[in-house]
Amino acid sequence: MRSLLIILFVSSTAAAADPAIVIRQAMVHDGTGAPAVLADVLIRGDAIAAVGKVDAPAGAVEINGAGLILCPGFIDLHTHSDSAVVSKSLRNNRCYAVQGVTTIVTGNCGSGPVDTGKFFADIEKGGVGANVIHQVPHNSVRDAAMGNANRRPTAMEQAKMEELVDKAMKDGAWGLATGLIYNPGTYAKTDELIALAKVAARHGGHYASHIRNEGTGLLDAIDEAIRIGRESGCQVHISHIKASGRAAYGLSARAVAHIEQARAAGQKVTADQYPYTASSTSLRATVVPTKYREGSTKEYVARYSDPQTGPTLKADLAKALKERDDGKAIQIATYSKNRSWQGKRLSEIADLEKKTVLEIAIEIETNGGAQIVNHGMSEEDVRVYMKQPWVATASDGSAKVADTSVPHPRSYGTFARKIGYYAIEEKTVSLEHAIRASSGLPADILGLKDRGYVKAGHKADLVLFDPKSYRDRATYEKPHQLATGVKYLFLNGTMVIEDGKHKPDVLAGKVLRKPAK
Repeated sequence: MRSLLIILFVSSTAAAADPAIVIRQAMVHDGTGAPAVLADVLIRGDAIAAVGKVDAPAGAVEINGAGLILCPGFIDLHTHSDSAVVSKSLRNNRCYAVQGVTTIVTGNCGSGPVDTGKFFADIEKGGVGANVIHQVPHNSVRDAAMGNANRRPTAMEQAKMEELVDKAMKDGAWGLATGLIYNPGTYAKTDELIALAKVAARHGGHYASHIRNEGTGLLDAIDEAIRIGRESGCQVHISHIKASGRAAYGLSARAVAHIEQARAAGQKVTADQYPYTASSTSLRATVVPTKYREGSTKEYVARYSDPQTGPTLKADLAKALKERDDGKAIQIATYSKNRSWQGKRLSEIADLEKKTVLEIAIEIETNGGAQIVNHGMSEEDVRVYMKQPWVATASDGSAKVADTSVPHPRSYGTFARKIGYYAIEEKTVSLEHAIRASSGLPADILGLKDRGYVKAGHKADLVLFDPKSYRDRATYEKPHQLATGVKYLFLNGTMVIEDGKHKPDVLAGKVLRKPAK
């Protein structure tokens, strides 16, 4: 490690009454992936004023950073905190703050508020514990224009969708996000998506996608996303990249090659990943083919007893369950009709109830459905993706508080697991790589100009953590456990975590609107 002795000062817009903060002698990882340097960091107001060897201004608060790592606040490109950021109990983003997250992105997988202007106004009215970036959610846009219909849009419906995307982008959204396994976006053809992505591209927006297939059809699904980017002019971002299901194990290397080929041809293609071997979504999206899911919930449930559709639906459902280790791979996260099933595998529930796995799945699906954790990835594939310089860290989770549910641990542990376990303990990737994947890289993907790096003039979104104790504690069995090791967290220059203690009432986050192109 080397010491940085250059003094860098910039003018400050902070009010004279605001005390400056100096963090002394921390190991600074600046977000570029470069080796750490021993340095001081001066914060004035909401910005970093100097990095190097600094003299403390009169009245400055000094923090001893010896033995600690200082880096940019982490940027989570993929959250489902759309409702959480306007919820009184969740808007402080605590389970993410204690991991060091300062900025979150919503609208992912095609779901979320369509009216971006109203969404931003609601956030600002109540305050929020992280900076919030929003994307235009395709599923919600399609639903607003034409409902849950399994067909192409009419010219009028297509025009309506394009109008909604255009308005959201003008209101400050950062791009278009799709979720092509979910209703009703799963029924969209590629040309529909290209047309909508062109609208986002006019505003400088990106195209982020939960692609159409993450299993054996992974490569074709990646190629579709790349085509949409190429023909629309959008940069492409693959959400929570994986190879799902035993039959897809090992596809990660070929998926990387497909993306590398597009990048070599000059296209901007990136991805994000959560560092776990299980995914999480609804049971319906996981095991029920899309052709059975159109229309209303009442129509969907009726198909199970329909003499024509019922037998084929049940046969297809049985096949999907068999492919998931006869239900052993599927763990119930939330099921309101029977909370005692939460945390148990489908196969375990079937044994307890003396029923078949198929019967349990049908009972769940005809009684409101359930959220599940799907244990369907290989550790080798997770590590292959993790090592790529264009793969950012992202949780695919949402802000939570402890309750009776047994959700995926990623909401509580993603960043601490990537950095604490995979980098510090396992050394699967370097610490520099892991920190960049959580800060500078996602900032570059989004095109943020003043966040993601420890640099004079940038906003003071900073995390100071102890490398010895910064670890995830959440498990699949006990997910509601906060990460440990963050000593200080600064959000727009405001101290949100002080000496290891989170301040839940300090809502220093901001809505980040995409600048007009």
